[in-house]
Amino acid sequence: MQRTPIIFAIATICLAASCRPVGPNYHRPDAPTATAWKTEAPWREAAPGDQVSKGEWWTAFGDSQLDALEKQALDANQTLKGAMARLEQARAQARISISALFPQASVGPSIQRQREPGNRPFLTTPGAGSITSNIFTIPFSVTWEPDFFGRIRRNIESSQASYQAAGADLANLRLSVTAELAGDYFNARQLDTQIGVLNRTVESFEKGLQLVQSRERGGVASGLDVAQEQALLDTTRTQAILLKQQRAQFEDAIATLTGQPAPNFKLAVEEIATKAPAVPLGVPSDLLERRPDIAEAERQMASANAQIGVAQAAYYPSFPLTLSGGLESVSVSTLASSSSTFWAAGVSAIEDIFTGGARRAQVQFNEAGYQNTVANYRQTVLTAMQEVEDALAGLAVIDEAVKTQAAAVTDSRKALDIATNRYTGGLVSYLDVVSAQQTLLSNEDLAAQLDGQRLVTSVLLIKALGGGWDAQSIAALKVKVSNKQALSP
Repeated sequence: MQRTPIIFAIATICLAASCRPVGPNYHRPDAPTATAWKTEAPWREAAPGDQVSKGEWWTAFGDSQLDALEKQALDANQTLKGAMARLEQARAQARISISALFPQASVGPSIQRQREPGNRPFLTTPGAGSITSNIFTIPFSVTWEPDFFGRIRRNIESSQASYQAAGADLANLRLSVTAELAGDYFNARQLDTQIGVLNRTVESFEKGLQLVQSRERGGVASGLDVAQEQALLDTTRTQAILLKQQRAQFEDAIATLTGQPAPNFKLAVEEIATKAPAVPLGVPSDLLERRPDIAEAERQMASANAQIGVAQAAYYPSFPLTLSGGLESVSVSTLASSSSTFWAAGVSAIEDIFTGGARRAQVQFNEAGYQNTVANYRQTVLTAMQEVEDALAGLAVIDEAVKTQAAAVTDSRKALDIATNRYTGGLVSYLDVVSAQQTLLSNEDLAAQLDGQRLVTSVLLIKALGGGWDAQSIAALKVKVSNKQALSP
């Protein structure tokens, strides 16, 4: 007879381990993808060794200043620190879910001194006198619920997927922060280049003003020529001042992204010297494994799917096993004796019969939540392909525009040289020179803008492609079930 509880416990454990969890098993739903990118451009070709570095994609630009800023951002950005804390929360939640697999034990020692009155009821001799005694108790209890129908296992499955989703969220935020920093950095460099163009133009205009002033004093030029050149000079100075204000905004944004107070941060002036790197594209379906936001949406689906099983498990009974016992005595000296022991063991079956429709509503709620994550996943995939295609189209246009604009700058310089020579020779009015100067300035400024926007759009393309990330990065984010955890407090 004494073997019956042991046999029953072993049978219970085996049955719990062999039962298939209720609820649907997870299979990743299909998502709308294309077979190839629509935009075709020659710069898409890349050598076999040209790959976006995993985790440090910005090194492809070969800019040491950008590399240093990105490192500062990864070390000090507060948005990333918050995401890291959420990842630790998700890991702890997974461990909490796993803890339900193990027995829960508690102990509550107590010391009590009590007095019972002499006239207490049920005495064979009333008035026999009061009794004062000590009671020393060391009780313990152990409870365990076999996971017959998989409620605990589905909950663990859900929390593990949520943990991986948090890891993908951290990767996505890291990609967003580093891409935003690179975009702000190249925008600042674009403005440095534009300001440099304006400053060099101001110097040229100052020389032109000296020329027409000298010619005016010699009676060759008119006061109108001087006024026109002076107005053009002042306007150019104004443009440079306004661009400095825009640059200050990007500088402040970079300070915040790198975790520094904006008043303490200074970005040295440097014109664009970086070339846009070749970016290997792959096929559209690769985005399913290369974009952390898609991976996050997919893991959220897996978590929501497991919650359906958790809700369905509520239809089935639970069988908690309990064991309690301990030591109790009126004296410490006899507390360890066998006569001071007490214990009780049992199993109960708990099944809700009427819940007012709560269980059915919970299942419907979780099923609708899963469908919501499916729609979010598919929309995320569509948005990802749109972002890549937009960046491809933008780069194709900018690349062609850079070539034609370089020719426009060259032609403008020739036109200015011709106009200046003809004016010096007295063949044309100074208005022709002013017009040529304005055209050259406009073309050089646009060329600087195109160089900057090509870099910024390259950043957007790399970000849209996932920044060298792949889904294997979150595969290792899994809290393992360990026997040591059964003895953890």
